[in-house]
Amino acid sequence: MLRGMKSFYLPLAMVFAISVSAQPTPAPEVQPDGRVIFRLKAPDARDVRVQCESLSAAKMEKDDQGVWSFTTPPLEPDYYGYSFVVDGVRAIDLNNPLMKYNLLNTESQVHVPGPASLPWEMNDVPHGVIHRHVYHSSAAGDDRAYFVYTPPGYDAAATARYPALYLLHGYSDDATGWWSVGQANLILDNLIARKQAKPMIVVMPLGYGTMEIVWRGWARVRQPDLWQRNVTQFRATLLDEVLPQVESAYRVSNDRKDRAIAGLSMGGSESLTVGLNNLDRFAWIGAFSSGGLNSNFSNTFPALDATANERLRLLWISCGKDDQLVEPNREFVHWLESKGLHYTWTEVPGVHSWRVWRRNLATIAPLLFQ
Repeated sequence: MLRGMKSFYLPLAMVFAISVSAQPTPAPEVQPDGRVIFRLKAPDARDVRVQCESLSAAKMEKDDQGVWSFTTPPLEPDYYGYSFVVDGVRAIDLNNPLMKYNLLNTESQVHVPGPASLPWEMNDVPHGVIHRHVYHSSAAGDDRAYFVYTPPGYDAAATARYPALYLLHGYSDDATGWWSVGQANLILDNLIARKQAKPMIVVMPLGYGTMEIVWRGWARVRQPDLWQRNVTQFRATLLDEVLPQVESAYRVSNDRKDRAIAGLSMGGSESLTVGLNNLDRFAWIGAFSSGGLNSNFSNTFPALDATANERLRLLWISCGKDDQLVEPNREFVHWLESKGLHYTWTEVPGVHSWRVWRRNLATIAPLLFQ
């Protein structure tokens, strides 16, 4: 899908191969009370630990068959990323097909099921369709994919036009993140079936203006010039390439009042940067746990003042209370207040994780296009 990524994947695959030469063992076993039993057969290992989202790394115990296991306390219904650390080397669970794919840190996932009322649970409701598109980006200089969710009942031959949400992933994820990990399609299916959200098209593009920002890992995000080039070129890929393609191929309204942009982490700062600087394109903006936003807000948003309130239908900003990015987000909303901008700010329980962002999407989707 992306040029130049082959050499990036190989070291990750080698780590997994080195770590787990283990014989087959059952995938995580979820108990009725929400406890999860992790197992890994590695009889020659000296130390095995499991790292599970929302929990501290835990030492596993080995039985006389060479199977290491650990049982968690009861977990809240949700999806949890996890991996093993075998004698200091990280490994995914090769016996579990449910993956949390990531360009820098792929993990396995375990689903602790909950009631049907949870927006990300699979329910017996009409389901939308996810479409994959591949194109050559002149702005980024590579071949890339974007995904489009069409809601249940979408008819390409009908005259009705739908509003569109451009939904952006975070740093180290790719264009699959919002549906493969974030369960965005299920969230929209359930909310639409309950008439809590308007039927909408959701566009999930690749959120990088240059893949160079990812190739060398997290150190690259601390290079201001590269980060700015990434943001600038991403804006071009979105506005000049993806948006016109979507509006040509789908029954999408081209009225700014029918366009929203929202995202998490890097995608949150991109949503703010692109959205607030292009209010002729977007009337609805959402930012979840924004990361990478230049703290010189007046420089980033030179034309933004209280007159934007006439064009903004929603500016919704959220962050987890225990997220290390909560303070920069507070500073941004304080700056918005000083400029007379109307916004909704909410701090929610949690850290920098998909458990927060799934809930963010489920909260903001019913507010859009009303």
